[in-house]
Amino acid sequence: MRDEDWLADVESSYDTVAESYAELVRGALDGHAYLMSALSLFAEQVTACGGGLVADVGCGPGEVAARLDALGLDVLGIDLSPRMVDIARRRHPSPRFEVGSMTDMQLATGSLAGVLAWQSLIHVPDEAVPAVISGFHDAVRPGGRLQLLFHAGEGSWVKTEGYGGHPMNVRVHRRQPDEVATVLGVGGFEVEAQTVLDPGGEAPQAILSARRLP
Repeated sequence: MRDEDWLADVESSYDTVAESYAELVRGALDGHAYLMSALSLFAEQVTACGGGLVADVGCGPGEVAARLDALGLDVLGIDLSPRMVDIARRRHPSPRFEVGSMTDMQLATGSLAGVLAWQSLIHVPDEAVPAVISGFHDAVRPGGRLQLLFHAGEGSWVKTEGYGGHPMNVRVHRRQPDEVATVLGVGGFEVEAQTVLDPGGEAPQAILSARRLP
């Protein structure tokens, strides 16, 4: 599949579901102690390495970016879907939001203190993941932080409907944390922690925290 094919499918699918998705995730972080702790840790690590601009890549309607902003970070939310970005700007006026792709973030080398990508890699084909990680590496300064959240496991499936019955056409990938950690290592990051949430459940998620090497 060509890059433009899956990117176009992701953009159009999330434009279609944007309003329903935004309502579904409104306040969804409340009560999720492990996710909130992960965000707090990311904010503390960014501050400890000198602070600066961080990017929430695949920010959707801006819920996570708003939490990072409340934790004192300077946040840029980036999403492929213009409708998601419109909603994020309307709901959360403090962070800055821009339409963009994680495959080409158009950011200066070393301009970020960190990247947070929650459930953003799940639609990226396996063959494109190393290039995405390379882009993160270029954008983050040495010693900066990277935190990923993704579906843990094996295999993938095509999501054809979601968030209120709207049509979608995106492939969803599960990945093993160790495999993602290996890609990060090759891409110039040192993985410092791996956490699997709900490991025995139907939809386990993995959190990887990493530091950009010199």
